[in-house]
Amino acid sequence: MDLMYLFQGIGTFFEMETHLAIARVILIFLGIALVFLGAKNILEPLVMVPMGFGMAAVNAGMLFLSDTKIGTLVVDPLVSDIPGLISVLQIDFLQPVFTFAFSNNLIACIVFMGVGVLCDVGYLLKYPFTCMLIALFAELGTIVTYPIAIAMGLPPAHAAAAAIVGTADGPLVLFSSLMLAPEIFVPITVIAYLYLSLTYAGYPYIIKAMIPKEYRGAKIKTSKKTVEVSSHEKLVFSIVGCTILCLLLPAATPLLLSFFLGVAIKESGITKYVTMIESTFLYAASFFLGLMLGVLCDANTILNPVVAPLLFLGILALTLSAVGGVIGGYFIYFISGKNFNPTVGIAAVSCVPSTAKIAQKEVSKAKRSTIILQWAMGANICGVLTSAILMGIYITVIPMLGK
Repeated sequence: MDLMYLFQGIGTFFEMETHLAIARVILIFLGIALVFLGAKNILEPLVMVPMGFGMAAVNAGMLFLSDTKIGTLVVDPLVSDIPGLISVLQIDFLQPVFTFAFSNNLIACIVFMGVGVLCDVGYLLKYPFTCMLIALFAELGTIVTYPIAIAMGLPPAHAAAAAIVGTADGPLVLFSSLMLAPEIFVPITVIAYLYLSLTYAGYPYIIKAMIPKEYRGAKIKTSKKTVEVSSHEKLVFSIVGCTILCLLLPAATPLLLSFFLGVAIKESGITKYVTMIESTFLYAASFFLGLMLGVLCDANTILNPVVAPLLFLGILALTLSAVGGVIGGYFIYFISGKNFNPTVGIAAVSCVPSTAKIAQKEVSKAKRSTIILQWAMGANICGVLTSAILMGIYITVIPMLGK
């Protein structure tokens, strides 16, 4: 018996192009690294651990599907004809998850609903002007990356999908790429989530580079007469905000509905639904999201020629958004008579609640007694809303420009 066909995971290395074989090895080790970095909380563990396992396994477990085709028994994201789809649904074990929950944005909407349950919009309603202004600055990457992508030769739909990476919001990237450019849905979502994990590692350096220690440790003086926002007010905001935004931007309705419904369920005190969404739906969606992203990271996808510009544009968008957020923080600092901490600005990049936690962590390192988390979370939630609005504008306008 030919050993190459007995141990096909190894044998396929010798039957594929050299650059693909090398990429497989690199991705296997990258997957292993993501598992350990996630387990140590250097990267987001909820996504990175299953993603790392999927990445390592899918690149190791390649076999001969026919005399001319090498693939896996995990998922085929490119199949579109009905007989082929029926076949892989019966054979590839994660194909039903991809087809019925991933590629139709169901997982993205469930995650957004979970974010709504976890968020406290009271911070936003306490400081609406401050939070919204900073959030607008934090869309710098989402706005500026688009013309740069066009200048690089990308079609409008691809350019917009790449620009949305600047929101640092995974569900938004999933949703927008599927709506705008389904042909690059797989590579752009993989790139987006790989880069989102880098916000943990990269954003603290941006904070330190742009904000001196004395500014990072600055305390924000507040009035003792600050009125707490009631659950009733939050509930009114959720239904009115959802209705108005859906009227203005119907293309973003699935995500807006999911987010505001999560907020409303929390503020209505429906504890059974809160527990179900937070403990079951959100974690299940995050698990399968990470796993699906990992198994989609096969060498053929990563080495697709369309990926190279997306790699550059993704990191550019995330960097510009962080810089824009910090500039927004400085803007509030100066117009408020220096009664603000500019570190709050980076929290407006809408990776909930990661960027808010990063901001508070860096502030605590500068001065342990300084607390900015309420402003950071307000800016964080505003970032979600401004990102969803901008995504809705892109999805509405781009088809008019042609793909």
